[in-house]
Amino acid sequence: MFPIGDDNSGRHATPVVTIALIAICAFVFFLQLQGGDEFTQTWAFTPARFTADPIGAAPTLITAMFMHGGWAHFAGNMLYLWIFGDNVEDRLGKIPFLIFYLVCGIAASFAQYAVSPGMNIPNLGASGAIAGVLGAYILMFPKALVRVAIGYSVVALPAIVVLGFWIALQLFSGVGSIATTSSGEETGGVAYMAHVGGFVAGLALTFLFGGRNTGRPSIGA
Repeated sequence: MFPIGDDNSGRHATPVVTIALIAICAFVFFLQLQGGDEFTQTWAFTPARFTADPIGAAPTLITAMFMHGGWAHFAGNMLYLWIFGDNVEDRLGKIPFLIFYLVCGIAASFAQYAVSPGMNIPNLGASGAIAGVLGAYILMFPKALVRVAIGYSVVALPAIVVLGFWIALQLFSGVGSIATTSSGEETGGVAYMAHVGGFVAGLALTFLFGGRNTGRPSIGA
């Protein structure tokens, strides 16, 4: 099931910030491909390094959210950002949306850090920030339908269903994350708390920014 679009008939302006965020993520991903593990280790958010040197590692709270663990991770995140980010940006405004996005990403990193401050595995990806965007979308447009491709068909599903699919996809994708095995061995996996932290931050900030339900009609309404 792949989302391919939603109802943009009520959008008033070109989503400049959303487009810019996607472009930056693409550029940084290109740098990752060129720089390899050394680039990733330098600019990803590593909890243990932040614990040892919070000031020195602080920039990685920002840089990490523009990095990705592979093509699938990058493509999936950018698809969801494009579909849902433009509407949230349109509702909040360009500068508030940029602040919203960055704060959700930072909140996601700190949520994961809170449960694994000693981990040495890099944490990277826009998933936490995008989880915040999805949380905002659900509050702003609770009745919106999203077009998704299922096999050879295109159907409209409630945003809450698509959101649930996204969460499941992230939980089982196994990329750009931190996890611990039952034996305590550090290993790559999904940063569960980062997604939770980003989503909760998105819900809270939507209320703070006054962006709750706009009454926008659903597709086909």
